[in-house]
Amino acid sequence: MNLIASISTFSFFTLISRALGYVRDILIAIFLGTSLFADVFFVAFRLPNTFRRLFAEGTFNAAFIPSYAGELSQDKEKADHFARNVFNLLFIILLFLVLIAEIFMPQLIYLIAPGFYKDPAKLMLAVDLSRITFPFLFFISLASFFSAILNSYNKFAAAAAAPIILNIILIGSLFFSQWLNISDVLTLSYAVSFAGLLQLLILLFFVRKNFKPILSIKIKIDKKIKFFFRKLLPSIFSSGVTQINILVGTIIASFQAGAVSYLYYADRVYQINLAVAGIAVGTVILPELSKHIKNNNSVQTTNLQNRALELSLFLSIPAATALVLASEEIITSLFGYGSFDQESVNNTSIALTFFAFGLPAFSLLKIFSNFFFARNDTKLPFYLSVLSVILNILISISLFNRFGFVIIPIATSISSWVNVALYFYFIKKRKLHNFDKTFIYKFPRMILSVVVMGIILYLMLGFFFDKFNYNESWKFIYLFIIVIISLISYFLTSNFSGAFKFKDIKLR
Repeated sequence: MNLIASISTFSFFTLISRALGYVRDILIAIFLGTSLFADVFFVAFRLPNTFRRLFAEGTFNAAFIPSYAGELSQDKEKADHFARNVFNLLFIILLFLVLIAEIFMPQLIYLIAPGFYKDPAKLMLAVDLSRITFPFLFFISLASFFSAILNSYNKFAAAAAAPIILNIILIGSLFFSQWLNISDVLTLSYAVSFAGLLQLLILLFFVRKNFKPILSIKIKIDKKIKFFFRKLLPSIFSSGVTQINILVGTIIASFQAGAVSYLYYADRVYQINLAVAGIAVGTVILPELSKHIKNNNSVQTTNLQNRALELSLFLSIPAATALVLASEEIITSLFGYGSFDQESVNNTSIALTFFAFGLPAFSLLKIFSNFFFARNDTKLPFYLSVLSVILNILISISLFNRFGFVIIPIATSISSWVNVALYFYFIKKRKLHNFDKTFIYKFPRMILSVVVMGIILYLMLGFFFDKFNYNESWKFIYLFIIVIISLISYFLTSNFSGAFKFKDIKLR
């Protein structure tokens, strides 16, 4: 497997999806801003979308791929039998979960947005929209199962491209609602579930050459199935700890008007880098890492782990630096139009700044957790994630009345860095990883390259500061120019210093 080629394939489609996601969110910002309708839709969308991230972005892979890849290396027929049993159990569990959620949706909304209970009209709209969007969970979770099958065969393109469908459908629904002059939030909500169904059907089409699902209620729950499901719940919690922390933030933010929207838009911006620096790298290395560990190939294991950490830090540290320095310029350029006023820009940029401090930690968690998942250990990551979530809740609740919504991204970043420190402690204690000479050589040069890029970015922001006024028509163009120049300076400095050589693209 060509590591960078595989990550590039995954990242390419992911970036297209995120770019379309920005177009979608810009349109939502223009039409809904940070109004009551925006808050309600984001809560209705947050619930199934959080499950999508928990299942689709590496979490299901963490439990499934090591088991499936191990079976596949020995006997494809046995591997497919195992996969069909998992598929059928998932189908039944998810169907039951969706039905229960539809019945008890008011109580579920109370759990994720208790602040809405102060406004009965807001609450009822949130309940109605959430009932429409929640079937998305059923479709996207089964789609994630097919994605894991494809990833096990080192086929990453279809799984990475599938989320593009969601954004295209949602963008289309916004124009459709404007054309027919009907409710934006209602049309968006129906579009969410429809997009989930479409993703499932498309992934089913692509997976058919490697695996054919057979729906059956006759399921043999053997030791392998029990072992898989014992791993699944802890891996959902531990691999998705960042998303769980954000969901906790949404719950607390529901007590402040507009705060849910501020956090949502800020989350959308830094997620594009996390998708590449954490999720893409983690998703691509897991199947290969599992195989090396199963074959007791310690040299290849250490090499793959070091290269994954290099790539993750190489992408996340400069991104975090840029987001801290240019948060307000980024938010006003992306969303500062129509109903998204200057106050919304200011508050969202503050949230983005504090999320940015945690971005390298969010990315490292995706990599460090795979060191354990590839060894079929989901218990320790689970315990560490529980501690992280508890710390996040304690900081957020104790200081929310004093600082308001801004404490939520601060708490998320602090708890994530504490989680990284704990992971690192146990990785060294269990001797799961050693930094090789290449990593030690490249890391300080990487930091030097980030410093050079940061200085250039800071100077350019000062030179173009008047171009980012709220009413400036061409501010996005100036942002694009600054981003491109900063990226070029970073890559050139990295190549010159030795932090990253262009010949590394051929790295296997």
